[in-house]
Amino acid sequence: MDWNREQIKQRLTVVCGGVAFYCILQKLPSVLAIFAWLLGVLGPFLVGGAIAFVLNVPMSAIERHLPVKKKTRRPFALLLTLTAMIGVLTLAFCVIGPGIGEAVGSIGRQVPAAIQRLQTQLTELETLLPQLQLLADGLHFEIDWNGLSSRVIAMAQAWGSRLLSSGGGLIGGVVSGVSTFVIGLIFSFYVLLQKEKLARQGRQVFYAFLPEQWADQALEVLRLANRTFSSFLSGQCLEAVILGTLFVVSMTVFRMPYALLVGVLISLTALIPVVGAFIGCAVGALLIAVTNPWQALGFIVLFLAIQQIEGNFIYPHVVGSSVGLPSIWVLTAVTLGGSLMGISGMIFFIPLCSVFYALFRDFVKTCLRRRGVSPGKWKDPI
Repeated sequence: MDWNREQIKQRLTVVCGGVAFYCILQKLPSVLAIFAWLLGVLGPFLVGGAIAFVLNVPMSAIERHLPVKKKTRRPFALLLTLTAMIGVLTLAFCVIGPGIGEAVGSIGRQVPAAIQRLQTQLTELETLLPQLQLLADGLHFEIDWNGLSSRVIAMAQAWGSRLLSSGGGLIGGVVSGVSTFVIGLIFSFYVLLQKEKLARQGRQVFYAFLPEQWADQALEVLRLANRTFSSFLSGQCLEAVILGTLFVVSMTVFRMPYALLVGVLISLTALIPVVGAFIGCAVGALLIAVTNPWQALGFIVLFLAIQQIEGNFIYPHVVGSSVGLPSIWVLTAVTLGGSLMGISGMIFFIPLCSVFYALFRDFVKTCLRRRGVSPGKWKDPI
């Protein structure tokens, strides 16, 4: 059989790829360790890229409407975007902070009475210890109270040492996280200010190392992903605002306390798809329970009612339409993402599934056209 150079190259590529994949499987723990090390090194830049992508959505809209010179439009738009985001977060914390402080103060005022009740119960328990000892003697079961107390003290000391060691690790993790965020934020500013130049350089790399057809397809996929992720961010923010407004209005109608506080809190937590509002519900119910436990129960019932409306009508239509993903696949993406990657998976999987959905839909339609299948055969209902 005569093989030309292109066929030999393709077969060698397949063989080399198979050998490389086999080697990776044989050294999988080492490969995973190297991958984790690379993620740690590239962490600030990945965080910066994510921040730049998020900030680019409002910054692009602001930049298009700024009546200033082109040379200063980009830095001014970035400054306005940062100012707006800091203002929104400051306003949210100004609303949340006093309410949380009031609730904590109320709990603190109830602590002395709770401690007094606990002391009373411990005193009553102490009077019952001789009776328990007599009962144990009657059952021929000897309790070594001194040994038991020694073991309890040893366990408390072990817990304390573990708490101190974990506290040191926690402080180190916080410092590392803050430094990563600061470096990523600075890196995101450079990316936003030079995004056209970076995009041009990226396209040059694609066309320099890939066949032209492959480069065209890769860039088209990246453009689709950019449009989808941007639309998802806009839709998610709109849905969070709608949900928070519903809670403020409904709680005001039913004369529940902390209406504005709970509405803002749920708006912030609702940025986590589908399940984020439950976090706000738990905090809101706890705050209301400090004032009136029965109103907290009513709030939970109200939350479940609004959540049904939001989960079945508002969220799939607002977010699903913004990313071009049908409602059923929005819920599927949230379920899969949450089971695989937790909260980050819930946020990431909706636009990711939308990209795959659009690519697979175009692929199926292309196959139907190539096979010459009449549209009447697949458009008609079953």
